[in-house]
Amino acid sequence: MADPATAAGPRADDGVPDTAEPPPLGELIGRAARAIHFQSRQLLAPLGLTPAAARALRTLGYPDRPMRMVDLAERMHVVPRTVTTLVDTLEEAGLVERRPDPNDRRSTLVHLTDRGRGRLDDMLEARRTAAGELLSALTPDEQLQMRRLLAKLDLEGSRPPRC
Repeated sequence: MADPATAAGPRADDGVPDTAEPPPLGELIGRAARAIHFQSRQLLAPLGLTPAAARALRTLGYPDRPMRMVDLAERMHVVPRTVTTLVDTLEEAGLVERRPDPNDRRSTLVHLTDRGRGRLDDMLEARRTAAGELLSALTPDEQLQMRRLLAKLDLEGSRPPRC
């Protein structure tokens, strides 16, 4: 005879039987990404960065070499006009600078400034903090397993995870 305490299935921490199906995996991944994004936004705000600006700095910082604006747009999966506005903002903040491409007079290269590299380091630390808070619910072995599984799904593939 089944124990009435466990007959309804596993119990949540509050002692109430958990009879609901867990959300689909894609939904859980989306929720985790949104939680990290929300925490990152809060940590990026004091740095004067929007998520888009942070993404541009991260893209320019890995690998740390100048990039044509059209290439930056392609790597960020946005239209070139979006990058122009973004680079304008980053340049006004002293985080990047435009320089002529020595190999193509028609092109401009975007360079991280020293200030931009420092802000990138600060931003990456903020992202690590945000992810660490969320992932602290997992054991180190579970975190390693999650990293390996997510690496298999990494759509960018050409760059290693930064946080």
